[in-house]
Amino acid sequence: MTRKLLGLTVSCLAALLFAPVATATPQAAAPVRLVPEPSSVVTLPGQVFTLKSTAHIVAPAGAAATGQYLAGLLRPATGFRLPVTTISLPEDIGLPGDIRLTLGGPSSLGSEGYRLTATPVGVEVSANASAGLFYGVQTLRQLLPAKVEAKTVQSGPWTVAGVTVRDTPRYAWRGAMLDVARHFFPVPQVEQYIDLMSLYKMNTLHLHLSDNDGWRIDIKSWPRLARYGGSTDASRGPGGFYTQDDYSEIVRYAASRHVTIVPEIDTPGHVTAALASYAPLNCDGVAPPLLNPGWSSLCVPLEITYKWLDDVIGELAAITPGDYIDIGGDEAVNTSAADYKYFVNRLQAIVTAHGKKLMGWHQVEAGDLAGSALADYWGTAGSTDDEALAKVAQARGNKLVLSPADKVYLDMKYDANTPIGQDWAGYNSVQDSYDWDPATFVPGVADDVAGVEAPLWTDVFPTWDDVQFMAFPRLPGVAEIGWSAQRTHSWDAYRTRLAAQGPRWDVMGVKYFRSPDVPW
Repeated sequence: MTRKLLGLTVSCLAALLFAPVATATPQAAAPVRLVPEPSSVVTLPGQVFTLKSTAHIVAPAGAAATGQYLAGLLRPATGFRLPVTTISLPEDIGLPGDIRLTLGGPSSLGSEGYRLTATPVGVEVSANASAGLFYGVQTLRQLLPAKVEAKTVQSGPWTVAGVTVRDTPRYAWRGAMLDVARHFFPVPQVEQYIDLMSLYKMNTLHLHLSDNDGWRIDIKSWPRLARYGGSTDASRGPGGFYTQDDYSEIVRYAASRHVTIVPEIDTPGHVTAALASYAPLNCDGVAPPLLNPGWSSLCVPLEITYKWLDDVIGELAAITPGDYIDIGGDEAVNTSAADYKYFVNRLQAIVTAHGKKLMGWHQVEAGDLAGSALADYWGTAGSTDDEALAKVAQARGNKLVLSPADKVYLDMKYDANTPIGQDWAGYNSVQDSYDWDPATFVPGVADDVAGVEAPLWTDVFPTWDDVQFMAFPRLPGVAEIGWSAQRTHSWDAYRTRLAAQGPRWDVMGVKYFRSPDVPW
């Protein structure tokens, strides 16, 4: 839709659009309480933007997808049409009251940074790339009243406090890990997790697709992996698995939210579901029963092991656009040290041959890893053996993603009274999960930290409500650790900003733990 303003020069109109102006009796807007904390926030006292039914979302062609996404967020609750229009100076310029998405900004914003300005005349979000625009939209979303998340029409006004935000991320890797192997969660629930992650500017979802309790991705050349190995779960329930089309839908949906999927096939341990599915993968040629108790291991000397892995990794790589395939590698207690090193080296060659880079839990550093590999560090504070492997990673040029179990394992109980969860790594309160620094957690490797990741293992969580209850409110704190500069971190300030997210989750139907440490 094109709207032309006659009798105004472009320069005059631009001045009108972006200069602060007074409005008659502006409606009050909510305080600025954002998660993650932006790099810079300047409030504009007395200035309020009010979204009205006549508003348009003005976006150039490169920003059109983000514009449509924003319109889709705002239409249900506001009931406004919010048409998305393109901009082509000098003819087409947005009118006062519009939301403008603009590609183009200083190089210092990088590919994920953005600038946001809200005044009585309008809102402008600018960025160098679509990811930055998307993250600016998440900030705008939090500046609006919580009821904007509703799926039915709500009463206004839809106000945004006058503000100027400039924002860039601290780390490039801001992730969560969801274990769909111990308990299976269907595509819509995984997509909901992606939506919740992306609200807080997280950009990586690590999917734990196989374990002792279940195999969750269809491999066409080895069909019993999913159909038999995926037929149950840790609660001895019916299990389930993703077809390759299902998985591709998750990848597509994630990409639309600027989230990259990293698939994990856990090896050489945690493989009971695979061994039960195919007897030839066992050293003795005898398949164990599903859910066989105890530690498991692939048969390292057998060549069929590597034929099988080549097929599995090949099919998975073909439907995974991201750079990494995760091979697991933790708790391989039934594999000797020599066999483990040999296995990791063989599997690294397979991953590389399929055009991907290897990722694994930090124990994979026992192999001879290439400099492109990535280690997911889950060690606890002061663990000498784990820290030694982190130093090996550093020497090789392998970046570290920090997922310390005693800080960000979301399956750990909040406290002794938490009705569900585990406690082998201690209790991870909301403050514990927030109040740490990835640059100093492992001494001496600050320059080698790629980012952070919050794993949620589902051994004892059969329901989606369980998953949400354990992830929220801790996941946003991990997101802030990954996004916001360390100088902005303050538990006292954060707990107040976090409390402001509660009404939003209430509207969205998120089941979260109302921690007594947060002033809800």
